[in-house]
Amino acid sequence: MTLQQEIVGNAMQMAVVSLQPGQTVYCEAGKFLFKTTNVTMETRLGGPSGGGGQQAQPGGSGSGGMGGLLRQAMGTAMQAGQRALAGESLAFQYFTTQGGEGTVGFAGVLPGEMRALELDGTRAWFAEKDAFVAAESTVDFGIAFQGGRTGRSGGEGFVLEKFTGRGTVIIAGAGNFIDLNPADFGGRVEVDTGCVVAFEEGIQYGVQRVGGLNRQGVMNAVFGGEGLSLATLEGNGRVILQSLTIESLANALRKAQGGDKQGPTGGLFSTNAQ
Repeated sequence: MTLQQEIVGNAMQMAVVSLQPGQTVYCEAGKFLFKTTNVTMETRLGGPSGGGGQQAQPGGSGSGGMGGLLRQAMGTAMQAGQRALAGESLAFQYFTTQGGEGTVGFAGVLPGEMRALELDGTRAWFAEKDAFVAAESTVDFGIAFQGGRTGRSGGEGFVLEKFTGRGTVIIAGAGNFIDLNPADFGGRVEVDTGCVVAFEEGIQYGVQRVGGLNRQGVMNAVFGGEGLSLATLEGNGRVILQSLTIESLANALRKAQGGDKQGPTGGLFSTNAQ
C-alpha cells in the first residue's frame, strides 16, 4: 500500500501524511508537527532494521521465548548505540491510525525543501545526518559508517543514514534542492561537503583535498571559502543537493548578531569559536 503524502509550503515545507488502516509511519524525535485524534503515537528506542520494519508487538512473547526477547533487547541497544555515536536522536515516534483514515504532519528543522523517496527494494538510499524526517514502517533505517578507502583522500570518514526495504521515506534539507546524475557530467561531480542531502546506492561518495600542496592549493583552502576538502560523487544514479549549508546559515546568523567569526577571508580562517 503506497503511503499517501503531500509536501506543502515554500520556505519551510512540511509533509502531510494520510494514514490508511493498517499503515504505520515513524519519524525521528523532534520532527512531528500534528495529528488527528484517531492516530496513536508511541515512542520507542528501537527503529526498523533488517526485518522490513517488522516490530515485536508490546506484550507479545516474540520468537524464541526468553532468548528471542534477549536478542531483541540487544539489537535495540546496538541500534541506540550506533545512533548515539552518529549524533542522532535515540528515539523514534510511531504513528498508527485507528478506526479509519488519519492524518499526521512532519517537518524538518531548517528552512528548506522536503522530498519523498520511493524505495522498491532494489536500491538503498543514503542521506546526510539529520536529513531523515519520516518513513513507512516497511522502510528500514540504519546508520552507515563509511571511512577507510572512501575517505582516504580527505583524511576523514562519513556518518550517513541508510534506508532499505520498500515504501516511502521523507527527507528534508536546507534551501532549495537540485537533482542531478553524475553520469550526465562525465561521471563525477565535486561539491561543497555541506551540500549533499542524499544519493542512491551505486553512487560512490568520497572527500578530496582542495588542490595540492602548492600555492594554488593553499589559496583555495585559505581564501576560497571551502576549507580543505570537497565532496566527490561518482557513478550513475540520482543525487540530491541543497543550496544552503548549515555552516553558511550559522555564519550568517552570527554576522547578523554582530559576532561574525568568519573573518575577511572565509575558507580555512572561518571558525565556529564563540
